[in-house]
Amino acid sequence: MNIKNLISIIAALLCSALLNANPINSRVISKDLAVPWGMALLSEGQLLVTLRHGDLLLVDLETGKKTPVIGGPKVMARGQGGLLDVKKSPHYTKDQWLYFTYVKRVNGQGATTLARAKLSAKQLTQWQDLLVTQSRSKYSRHFGSRIAFDNSGHVFFSVGDRGVRDNAQDLSNHAGSILRLNLDGSIPNDNPFVDVDNALDAIYSFGHRNPQGLAFDPAKSQLWIIEHGPRGGDELNLIGPGLNYGWPIVSHGKEYALPLAVGEATSKQGYVDPVQVYIPSIAPSCLWLNSNNAKQGQLQFLIGALKLRHLNVLRVKEQQVVNEARYLTSLGLRIRNVISDGGNGFIIATDDGQLLNFSLNP
Repeated sequence: MNIKNLISIIAALLCSALLNANPINSRVISKDLAVPWGMALLSEGQLLVTLRHGDLLLVDLETGKKTPVIGGPKVMARGQGGLLDVKKSPHYTKDQWLYFTYVKRVNGQGATTLARAKLSAKQLTQWQDLLVTQSRSKYSRHFGSRIAFDNSGHVFFSVGDRGVRDNAQDLSNHAGSILRLNLDGSIPNDNPFVDVDNALDAIYSFGHRNPQGLAFDPAKSQLWIIEHGPRGGDELNLIGPGLNYGWPIVSHGKEYALPLAVGEATSKQGYVDPVQVYIPSIAPSCLWLNSNNAKQGQLQFLIGALKLRHLNVLRVKEQQVVNEARYLTSLGLRIRNVISDGGNGFIIATDDGQLLNFSLNP
């Protein structure tokens, strides 16, 4: 064995050791939840969970007891669509609003929809559809959709390209976009396309394939997303108003059926480059961000991986990845969502219907 080969083997072993890590204090909270998609911690011991097929549950974090919640919307559950995210209002203790995204049937096709409601005992009340997006297509994929809030009374949510690539560059529909509304569903006056002809007022950024992770950094007032690439090319992006993120003109991915690159280039003037790209795809399902007590000005991101079946942990400083680790690889589970448990740990939802509580190695 020559020196070059030996160095390559050692480098590969070191990379594996650095990327793969083990959680501590992990435990199963509950099982048999079908596909849990969104989670909102309502109190120290109570979790609201959306199931993609349309049901909602209250889960006791100590006992794992599941209590059905009635009053939800009529959901079009097909393919990747159904009842999706849930988030508490940033003023939840005062206004009690819960925000949801789900797929609404419109003329036989599904449209990603932002809504809100209040929870009274075991029932949702005052349900309001805030925006039924113009994103319908014949396909049952790429609906998005996660929710995030900023510091200024706005709600963001994501919509995928709905399986029609050109949608993401077409401002006359909502597909392939990050949308921004006021908390009551009205359009902010300073949205970037409010005064642009043939562009929808709710669009904040565009050129996205299928963003299933949104997180807002309140310290720097920055919105981050993570989105699915095709075969390779998942992207972590820092979002700015009115910016074009390239899909499908710019991509790091390849066609599924052929060994051909998607798009014209991996980088091109006029389109925003991603902060991180995953090749091969990890299939990112969610994004959690921590800027509190960050080491040396670093942001910590937690990213669920569906295809590679792990929890990805990134540290980013000044839009550069400085560290990466992968947790839960030994479980072999598709990670659908991750949120804080309100303390020093996290709650994970998996596609096989489990809720897990765990903490990371310091």
